[in-house]
Amino acid sequence: MPVGEVRLQVIAGGAVLQGPLTTDPWQFQTMCIDAFVASWRARGFSPVTIDNDIGLLERTLTALGRPAWEVTPEDIDRVVGDLAVQGRKTSTRREYVQIFKGFHRFLQARKAVEIEAAFGVRLVCPVDEFNASRHVGDDSPALLPPPTPERVNEFFDFMKQRIATARKYGPAARDYAMFRTLYHAGLRSEEASLLDQPDLHFTRGPFGKLHVRFGKGAHTSGPRPRWVPMLDGLDLVLRWFLQDVRPKFPDSPVLFADESGGNLHRGTIRNRLRYLMELEGRPAAERFSPHALRRACATHNYERGVDLVAIQQLLGHWTVSSTMRYVRPSATFIEDAYQRAVASTLAELTGKDSTA
Repeated sequence: MPVGEVRLQVIAGGAVLQGPLTTDPWQFQTMCIDAFVASWRARGFSPVTIDNDIGLLERTLTALGRPAWEVTPEDIDRVVGDLAVQGRKTSTRREYVQIFKGFHRFLQARKAVEIEAAFGVRLVCPVDEFNASRHVGDDSPALLPPPTPERVNEFFDFMKQRIATARKYGPAARDYAMFRTLYHAGLRSEEASLLDQPDLHFTRGPFGKLHVRFGKGAHTSGPRPRWVPMLDGLDLVLRWFLQDVRPKFPDSPVLFADESGGNLHRGTIRNRLRYLMELEGRPAAERFSPHALRRACATHNYERGVDLVAIQQLLGHWTVSSTMRYVRPSATFIEDAYQRAVASTLAELTGKDSTA
């Protein structure tokens, strides 16, 4: 056969031109990664999300040590097992598995024919029912309850007092407004970090609303925008923040900016909260994560009688079942609900105000 002439190879799904048999697998995988990242941009992922996920995907593929189409279930077991031995959190191990699943799904949809032609491998995802991580983190509602309303209020009181004495007023006041937003609006850290000043709409609805443009989507579907009301006085906190605090940072669209005017990374938000609780000096058992504030928002609203579907819409969950995993009522929730029901019934029967 003359040099440079291509051959045809019959494979399932139709005949295609067979590429050179000497195709370098690592170079081809790099091209696939670039195409995968391009698909994220096409779906509207934020630059912060893309940067984080590229790093995670590269770490995952490096740990696996072979091209994605050659990875076996045993390779997945090995990598996840090594992460567990290193003491990495359940949520971290799940992120490694999920990013690989997403990349492998992309290869199946876009590159399967090329991979089979060049490397003779038919793609089968190595993530199965035995090594797929469940969506239960080490700080999930199944294991740790969210902070109580009293505990949250104590923490915010500490932050208010700190504003008056902090060496830098701007960052201290920004942290207070930001963590109040995480709690009252039930936002994820990254959703809060990507808010811009024009996303605050104080005249929309009876309380004003936040436009969460980069809400988390399910199954790598891209951003899922939603409108979140500014409940429990959050509108007043954010008005104060815009008028008195935000001007102390460099001019930029970012709402909760760092000292250069850029977006705070979600890791920075977690570290800030950890630092503040260390300053507060409470026992380790009384400390919580930014995500725990989101679960506290769900739980406390549910305990106050807010409809579960309304909480689902507030948090941006696809299903009510996801919201239920966040709700962890207090130990006396049943008794409190019973007393409210009995008091309401007696009031109807007697015609008296049950609160009198």
